[in-house]
Amino acid sequence: MYQLIRKYLFQQDAEEIHEKTIGALRLVEDSAPGKSILKMIYQVKDQRLENKLWGMTFPNPVGLAAGFDKNAEVYHALGALGFGFVEIGTLTPQGQPGNPKPRLFRLPEHQAVINRMGFNNHGAYLASQHLVDYAYSDVPIGINIGKNKVTPNEEAAIDYSKCMDMLYAYGHYFVINISSPNTPNLRDLQETESLRHLVRTVKEKATEMEGRSIKKKPILLKVAPDMSDEHMRDVVHAAVEEGISGIIATNTTLSREAVSGHRFAEEAGGLSGRPLTERSTAWVKEIYQEVGDKVPIIGVGGIYNGEDAYAKIRAGASLVQVYTGMIYQGPGIAKQINKKLLKLMQRDGFKHISEVIGVDAKE
Repeated sequence: MYQLIRKYLFQQDAEEIHEKTIGALRLVEDSAPGKSILKMIYQVKDQRLENKLWGMTFPNPVGLAAGFDKNAEVYHALGALGFGFVEIGTLTPQGQPGNPKPRLFRLPEHQAVINRMGFNNHGAYLASQHLVDYAYSDVPIGINIGKNKVTPNEEAAIDYSKCMDMLYAYGHYFVINISSPNTPNLRDLQETESLRHLVRTVKEKATEMEGRSIKKKPILLKVAPDMSDEHMRDVVHAAVEEGISGIIATNTTLSREAVSGHRFAEEAGGLSGRPLTERSTAWVKEIYQEVGDKVPIIGVGGIYNGEDAYAKIRAGASLVQVYTGMIYQGPGIAKQINKKLLKLMQRDGFKHISEVIGVDAKE
């Protein structure tokens, strides 16, 4: 049914449709009957898909990436759509409008999106008010944090620390986002020494919050796909040495090679979707071979179906995330992927999703 209405939706402004979707989900967010109906339609329950990581249970490996529910307004409703976990944000200490519009572009010919949103959000404090009942969620809720645009990189660690201070009591895990291409110079924080300083500061704040009797939360790092092999190895090893609990690979890309010639190809911003499928899977495999025995990996980038998700899990991802895929495939994407994963596992003789993780990277 979604494929029938997608043509109509794609004739309208992309960001306007996103806001309307959030509005519709708000109607369900506080409605127990509404969420129950969504669960009946979209959820796939099967113990073969359950995974236990960081002391929590993920009912299935298919999550929704940060960027959709920026202000933690509809995460319960999104969980009812069959996702195994939901990541909100990116949140900054102070609310900010993001970059000027238009800043979101669809490339249907390539099943891709270019965005330069720029961490538009209402700020960490307001999000914390929406997260007060996060513990009642049926699935783990992640919180993706970043720095404000006006904050210089030398003070970036302070912004991340402020976010932790306001949000640490909420959410099941945290993600340090230094890989968005849409905040000026943000990716410079991936330089090894800058990264070490940032992670240490965030970890120190976490320890301080735990001293206030707040449960310890895993802290993950989201990396960009546009690094050299050597740089990526340096980044992931430094992150693990500093105590990062997991790696999310990868964010959007600045490369336009796959969409060269498209009328939006020269638009500034990060490219996501189908052009990123193979590239991000390759990074998952390489990162798994480097640090997969130490920390779990969440694979993200160009996942549209069960085969895409399966490839990332075989490459080393313990979990996967979608976003652009949902724009093109609709709200049933998690259900479609999970049903296909079960079929692929059965075909290949795997009795549990955990047996699939990294099988291609170990060859």
